[in-house]
Amino acid sequence: MGMTLIEKIFAKHANKTFVVPDEILTVDVDFCMANDATMRLNVDIVENKLKAKKVWDPSKIILVMDHQVPADSPQTAAVHEMSKNFAKKYGIEAFHGGDGICHQLLVEKYVLPGQLIIGADSHTPSVGALGASGCGMGSTDICATMVTGKTWMKVPQSVKIILNGTLQKSVYPKDIILALIKQTGAGGLVYKAVEFQGKSVRNFSVSERFTLCNMTTEAGAKTAVIEPDLNVYKYIEQERNISVQTQDRWFSDKDAKYSQSFGIDLNTLEPQVACPHSVDNVFPVSSVVGTKIDQAFLGACTNSRIDDLRIAAEVFKSNKVHSDVKLDVTPSSREVYLQAVREGLMAIFIEAGARVNHPGCSTCWGACQGVLASGQTLISTQNRNFKGRSGSKDAKIYLASPKTVAVSAVRGFIADPREI
Repeated sequence: MGMTLIEKIFAKHANKTFVVPDEILTVDVDFCMANDATMRLNVDIVENKLKAKKVWDPSKIILVMDHQVPADSPQTAAVHEMSKNFAKKYGIEAFHGGDGICHQLLVEKYVLPGQLIIGADSHTPSVGALGASGCGMGSTDICATMVTGKTWMKVPQSVKIILNGTLQKSVYPKDIILALIKQTGAGGLVYKAVEFQGKSVRNFSVSERFTLCNMTTEAGAKTAVIEPDLNVYKYIEQERNISVQTQDRWFSDKDAKYSQSFGIDLNTLEPQVACPHSVDNVFPVSSVVGTKIDQAFLGACTNSRIDDLRIAAEVFKSNKVHSDVKLDVTPSSREVYLQAVREGLMAIFIEAGARVNHPGCSTCWGACQGVLASGQTLISTQNRNFKGRSGSKDAKIYLASPKTVAVSAVRGFIADPREI
């Protein structure tokens, strides 16, 4: 019997030739990532509980300030300063003080196919866009790995998602993943390894693959992956100016076993919207057209890369943000921001009436930018819409693709993206 791609990655990092689902392993990791959301706790554990004098490998620990940047309070500023001093004390060079969201930076600067990454953030499976396995873990496990370079893993059962057909006009990977979560339910893939397959996936960019892998977390998945192909290797070479043609090729064996299989016909898929207050409360956009909105958000790790901004900017080239709507645009990284400036996208957003923010988690995290008041309604490209996610627990959040968000911001209500 063969192995799935995720099983192969786990086997490699456990120094084994073969693993099976539910097997408990001790694995070596390639990178360990933490961000400002939990750094106060991480610093306390490493310095005061573990009393560590050094970390396992300073070059493989990545610290990112992204959830509350720029600092929104003296307390937040203190966490950022503490994190910077922690990095200096232990020789950690990969300290990012505010140049992007952790998952975006991992894909832009660090991860390679076949690697195993753990992160102190639930959306670490995003790195599956490059054919790597990313797993979110709690602070205790993160800190133990910072010191030892190892962690424990139970090999997850693999689930196959088969995508066939062609996306129609104004339908995007965000609509695919929302439709999948509707099928599985918000807890339907708990501790599963999700693998996207099908001819259609080969046509997706790394950014589009990122969106798919990112939101598997909302169905409870432990990790997610897409087989790395030439598009992935070209992306890495162009993004980092390095050659990766000698890297091992990673794929699932033809006789690999999957615990479940789901299929989505892209030919018939319509634009989707997740309605309050659950990510699996998903309907075709036609079911919610006309719902008045107060705010729109183009950002979060799910959909804030350059192609997402291009999609939205096309709408605003000849349309203004509705007078009753506030639109926030937050790029995923400084690199994306600069590219958007070079292409004139930021000027388009600003002239249309949008507020452009510094790269970071922004409205999705609900701490420092564009938070909602009681009774307000937001349509957003973020990944979560439960009560209180982006401000008041009495606000409502709808999730949709960049184009659906952009068109809705123009109309003043949730609108069908196919109309512009």
